[in-house]
Amino acid sequence: MYFLSGWPKRLLCPLKSVEKPFHIQPDPQRLFLAVLSHTQLSIWNSRPSVLIASYKESAKAAAQFGAYKQSEWRPDSNVIVVTTAKGYILFFDIVPVAEDKYLYEPVYPKGSSHVKTIPRYKEEQCAPALNLETKKVLDLQAPITSIQSMMNDLLVATEDCLLHLIHWEGMTNGRKAINLATIPFSVDLQPSRGSFLDFDGVHIRDMEYCVTLDGFAVVFNDGRVGFITPVSSTADQIHGVWAQDVFDGTCVAVNNKYRLMAFGCGNSSVLVYTIDNTTGAMQLSHKLELTPKQYPDIWNKTGSVKLIRWSPDYSVVMVTWECGGLSLWSVFGAHLICTLGGDFAYRADGTKKETLKISSMSWGPEGYHLWAIASDCIGHAASDKTVPKQSGILQFQFIKSALTVNPCMSNQEQVLLQGEDRLYLNCGDATRTQRVRSSSSHPENKSIRDRSQFPVGNVDSQGLSTLLGHRHWHVVQIHSTYLESNWPIRYSAIDQIGQNVAVSGKCGFAHYSLLTKKWKLFGNITQEQNMMVTGGLAWWNDFIVLACYNLNDRQEELRLYLRTSNLDNAFAHVTKVQLDTLLLSVFRDMLIIFRADCSFCLYSIERKSEGPHPLVCLQVLQEVSMSRYIPHPSLVVSVTLTSVRTETGISLKMPQQACDAESIMLNLAGQLIMLQRDRSGPQIREKDANTQQRKLLPFCAPVVLAQSVENVWSTCRANKQKRHLLEALWLSCGGAGMKVWLPLFPRDHRKPHSFLSRRIMLPFHINIYPLAVLFEDALVLGAINETVAYDCLNNLGSPAEHLEVQFPYCIVERTSQIYLHHILRQLLVRNLGEQALLLAHSCASLPYFPHVLELMLHEVLEEEATSREPIPDPLLPTVAKFITEFPLFLQTVVHCARKTEYALWNYLFAAVGNPKDLFEECLMAQDLDTAASYLIILQNMEAAAVSRQHATLLFNTALEQGKWDLCRHMIRFLKAIGSGECDTPPATPTSQEPTSAGGFEFFRNRSISLSQCAENLPVGKFSLQKTLSMPSGPAGKRWSKDSDCAENMYIDMMLWRHARRLLEEIRLKDLGCFSAQLGFELIGWLCKERTRAARVEDFVTALKKLHKDFLWPFPVIPVSSISSPFKNGKFRTVIGEQILKSQSTENFLDVDSDVPSVPRSHTWMGSIGAAHREMDTASSHSLHTQDALLFPLLNKGDECSIGSATDLTETSSMVDGDWTMVDENFSTLSLTQSELEHISMELANKGPHKSQVQLRYLLHVFMEAGCLEWCVIIGLILRDSSVINQVLNFLQCPEVAEEMLQGMKNGIQAVDAWATNNCPGYKPLLNLIKPQLQKLSEVTVEQAQPEAFQPTVISKVAEQSSPRAEDSRSSSSHSASPQSDTGSCNVSRHEENVSRQEQDEALQEGSYDCIIA
Repeated sequence: MYFLSGWPKRLLCPLKSVEKPFHIQPDPQRLFLAVLSHTQLSIWNSRPSVLIASYKESAKAAAQFGAYKQSEWRPDSNVIVVTTAKGYILFFDIVPVAEDKYLYEPVYPKGSSHVKTIPRYKEEQCAPALNLETKKVLDLQAPITSIQSMMNDLLVATEDCLLHLIHWEGMTNGRKAINLATIPFSVDLQPSRGSFLDFDGVHIRDMEYCVTLDGFAVVFNDGRVGFITPVSSTADQIHGVWAQDVFDGTCVAVNNKYRLMAFGCGNSSVLVYTIDNTTGAMQLSHKLELTPKQYPDIWNKTGSVKLIRWSPDYSVVMVTWECGGLSLWSVFGAHLICTLGGDFAYRADGTKKETLKISSMSWGPEGYHLWAIASDCIGHAASDKTVPKQSGILQFQFIKSALTVNPCMSNQEQVLLQGEDRLYLNCGDATRTQRVRSSSSHPENKSIRDRSQFPVGNVDSQGLSTLLGHRHWHVVQIHSTYLESNWPIRYSAIDQIGQNVAVSGKCGFAHYSLLTKKWKLFGNITQEQNMMVTGGLAWWNDFIVLACYNLNDRQEELRLYLRTSNLDNAFAHVTKVQLDTLLLSVFRDMLIIFRADCSFCLYSIERKSEGPHPLVCLQVLQEVSMSRYIPHPSLVVSVTLTSVRTETGISLKMPQQACDAESIMLNLAGQLIMLQRDRSGPQIREKDANTQQRKLLPFCAPVVLAQSVENVWSTCRANKQKRHLLEALWLSCGGAGMKVWLPLFPRDHRKPHSFLSRRIMLPFHINIYPLAVLFEDALVLGAINETVAYDCLNNLGSPAEHLEVQFPYCIVERTSQIYLHHILRQLLVRNLGEQALLLAHSCASLPYFPHVLELMLHEVLEEEATSREPIPDPLLPTVAKFITEFPLFLQTVVHCARKTEYALWNYLFAAVGNPKDLFEECLMAQDLDTAASYLIILQNMEAAAVSRQHATLLFNTALEQGKWDLCRHMIRFLKAIGSGECDTPPATPTSQEPTSAGGFEFFRNRSISLSQCAENLPVGKFSLQKTLSMPSGPAGKRWSKDSDCAENMYIDMMLWRHARRLLEEIRLKDLGCFSAQLGFELIGWLCKERTRAARVEDFVTALKKLHKDFLWPFPVIPVSSISSPFKNGKFRTVIGEQILKSQSTENFLDVDSDVPSVPRSHTWMGSIGAAHREMDTASSHSLHTQDALLFPLLNKGDECSIGSATDLTETSSMVDGDWTMVDENFSTLSLTQSELEHISMELANKGPHKSQVQLRYLLHVFMEAGCLEWCVIIGLILRDSSVINQVLNFLQCPEVAEEMLQGMKNGIQAVDAWATNNCPGYKPLLNLIKPQLQKLSEVTVEQAQPEAFQPTVISKVAEQSSPRAEDSRSSSSHSASPQSDTGSCNVSRHEENVSRQEQDEALQEGSYDCIIA
């Protein structure tokens, strides 16, 4: 509603004085301010804020009259009266010095467009030169306690219990003063029950006149408060009304718009009363007081209320206390701002600031400023009081909601705030917003650049992303040219799609496009100055609708201006009206205005012609008089047309008419009154009636819907999916929160129950002040004040001298709140579960709907479980049953439990069900993350054995589904359970969780060299030079230090069982991921399983499965036989290195590019031909497809070019060898056609680089573990004859078991037979290894023990019980997940050097040779 902005200003008086000002009083138009000190009267101008006149009383007169006390202005601002301590009233005339004389004038540069052609420009922009002249002195012979200005008279209360009615000319009107003792007082306006004041000496302490109540609110010196009927009537007609049980009143302020009287009390609260229309008694409306919950330190230490001031639009009230501080409330008690807490009251170091004490305050024009005079303790040191000083006035800056003055904005979904010179909008940047409705289901996560607010086609709603996207405002600076001559801004309005805004000040109006970022002003300044907007401002499509007063013709008018035309009366549609228009509102193609005679008039708006300057027509449809029900026209706060009525559309005789203007909603001084159309008579179908002649239905008698209403929101849109929300009426009720008048629909279009109401009013509380409602999105938008303290400015000098130190900087932030859970809960409380389900299902697609259910469950649980009294009808079981209707039930319950303290869990699960059952439901639904959350619940509520049992179930399921993060958490969880039973604390996870450790880390931390060519290797010897390290980090510790713990053995058994299954199902890729992610030591386990699970039963099936899993293409047979320069192992392709560097393929495990793979020496490609480019496909090609790929035979150069080779690298990378040896003669890139064909062929027969790295790693693992059958299969896939030859050479050793020999021989023969029939591409490689296979068949081997096979490396692995710290170095660049698709296989040059350096160090520390002989 109202929000503080920035820092307050201090206006220093140019005249130094010993006296400090203590009283401030604005004139009725708030353009001038009278400031009093003890013997001085000063007049300040409001804009510019300068001192323009000052009157100093002479010492002799000051001694006679006494010190100044209060001041009051005459309604025309030409006379000001001042009361003194000795009972005198001084009358001063305010006289201009000369007709064209000004104290301050703006100075423009030469040639500026601000030439003095603007009518009355001096009146607007200059500070007038005024003189104060003493006119008359009146002596009332008693101290004056209060003074109040009326239209023609001045009412003065004195301490001798008299009320004096004085004429503004200084005469007493010839009437005697009224003695308070003669006024009868009662609790209501029944004279027979009146009683006179029963003791002497009672006089009025403070009073204020209320125009709309036609009487005075008074506070007596004994603390009692009351209301006195007008004093202008004869003495015997004056009557008073007491407010019962109030005995500590201190001050009073009245609200003319809402007919409220706010009485300040000694107990620091403000009591707000209204007058009952029927009995005339004073009725307590609400209280304004600080609560101990929000202000625990100060709520009861503020002292009595000192001042109360309503804003000029009567929408907020400012309160200050004797002990200082300012607090702002909305008209019906919503608390907005308080300076007694937060950064206002405390410094950053926690020390308390000195509280600001206010001696007098007043609102400025339109409520943009609050003028305040602070007591001596702030801003002035308590030094020598005889030294003249410059006194100052504090000026607080405010911005306010457009709804305060232009309530027709309540049918919009935008928040619009208006400041003195700028507008704040929440609809984002229009130029970047063209795609709202096509955005994703989670639009709030998009950047502001991706948001749109101009949807294509018919605009319905702006969309969540635009209205909620971020916390910053779109600030529009009002055009300075318009502002200079028309300050202050009174009305502002934004169009339906948030693309254009219009503002109106003292005269005329201007509008701004967010798309073009340009203002449009009147070209003819005279036209602007001749029009004054009086009844509000609204948009209808591209037209601006306004109610104005024509100063030239002295005529009230309705005008419509087209946005796209020039701003000129020539393009305006003008309709003359007979009476003053106070309010207007647009509903679809209808306009409703409220006039000064308390009547409504409905117009239809019709666009007549298209083109650049289309015409528009206004036609009167209906007039409705409300003078019987409205006592005063200024009491009407807002008026709006809606489609709301008491029956829903289903029960109407004509259902389509539910979207018409069915009712008028009238906010009469906080009472919401509805007038709906009377459909009891005969109905005429629309198609039968001529549109021009159709007479609208009359309205029924008014019905009061609600009390204490500040704002009303409704929409003219329709949505069949969300009828509940779009056909509802939303009310803001101040301190009482919000209310919604919700329609109730029968399910499945069944006939409604006769006893069931068609609508229901549901109250609910929210934590923000509502400024807009997003109907379909079930959100309330608002704004909050935030503060930023600048304590660093303390070093600028004394804190008393700097307002920036004393006050924090105030900013306004956008905010929003979900309200759906409140409504659902209220429906469930009223046993309307069916309606709640309908409403919830209509909103289930909202991104925050799960949060709605969780909030509802949490709030009900907190209230009921912590209640001290037994609850006769608990709501929690109902809410639990309601939530089970949605698939998010399990997540909702566990999220609520995790955010609730443990003591409430039993109460919760008594209602929602046993957590063990819910856990099992999660497992059945494959929702493992939710199941893990339930496991934490079970751990706290059940025995350890139950937790272990359920954790084991979840662990096994997570292993099956490859949810590695969850698996790691489960390992830690199971260990914690075990250590808890052993009376040791649970293992605290270190910063490095067991991620890609164990076997994969084992590979990363060593330099593996398998790059010896076959001819350089002795037959039967396989050399593996490396630095050896065991798994490091938490994973390594688990395998070594804690191995004797039964809990670890339990975990290991589950891991072994899973690994065995993966191997038996030939899921090597999953096995590698499993090992890397969980730190499983694959090599050690494979050694144990070498003769069991690690045996290969069917070589062909295994080969096919690996091709499929690793997306590796089956090889194709070469077409031509060409001698290849790449045959020699000394050559390394420079082209290949360049292709490699252009890739960003990912690793199965994170390997540095300088860790070499096993290169080919004798490859199967002895002869190279052109390869078909499409062979880089998955291995799932059928036999038919493979055959088709072998022909037609391509000629030498048909499709083989460097381009085709480069294209292939987009999916597969040519990584083969360490790429470090470049032949000296190979200095150029002039390649022959055959070489290019070779490159193309080589690329076509390779799978993705990521798969190659994975296969090389698995080959290394199986080699070390001695699983030679798997080595042969992987060697076949990689087409690496050297590896196969080495394995076959080793198999000739006498130590090898006959079973393995036979199995290997049979397996290779089976592959050969399969390749002959199905995959001829494997034949060259199989032919290469035939000699070795032949030797293997000829060798006779003795029976060997399987246990005899213990390679030296493996024995050394077993000897090392714990890893050495030196060998477990790993760069942080290696720690990405193996399955990540974001890592690149290339690292920076710096990282390569570091890695090589570490490997060299490791080699110096110790290296091991693994020799298989």
